[in-house]
Amino acid sequence: MTEYGKLTEPATIRFERLLPGPIELVWEFLTDSEKRGHWLASGPMEPRVGGTAALTYDNVNLSPNKVPPPEKYKDRGHHTSHHTITRFEPPRFLSMTWGDANNPSEVNFELTPQGDRVRLILIHRRLPRTSMLSVGPGWHTHLDLLGDAMNQRTPAAFWPRFMQLEEHYLKNIIPPEAGGSR
Repeated sequence: MTEYGKLTEPATIRFERLLPGPIELVWEFLTDSEKRGHWLASGPMEPRVGGTAALTYDNVNLSPNKVPPPEKYKDRGHHTSHHTITRFEPPRFLSMTWGDANNPSEVNFELTPQGDRVRLILIHRRLPRTSMLSVGPGWHTHLDLLGDAMNQRTPAAFWPRFMQLEEHYLKNIIPPEAGGSR
């Protein structure tokens, strides 16, 4: 299993991770504001289809090693995004809208037990081409932080890792018409 996202369709990127179980604990890291705040964003989530989620990002503070965002991402240092839950099946499936309220993309989290571990599959669909270069390394970095949180490791600083991954995604993952150089 590679940790890099993979384009499965022109507007869809898929990630897969194997995390420590049990599945209920991984589910908590997706749905509980405090646990989610260790790897992605804190904020309330209504646990039902049609419910809302308000995710407040603070990427600089996801690690004790605080590094500010690079200039081109300075507006993403601390912000809140609003989402609608489109599928809620504890503890196996969570789906929500993402991004532009008028033309949202969709993020799916699917959990499957594998012995004492849990396979997480994250699929981001209907992703605008203009967002692909930040979404690929963004999810990758956040999922690395999820692995750190679940394994009780000190997480690396978000922005240096993101920038390193942005270069890889630009050269190897994102198609040329979306900004890549393959």
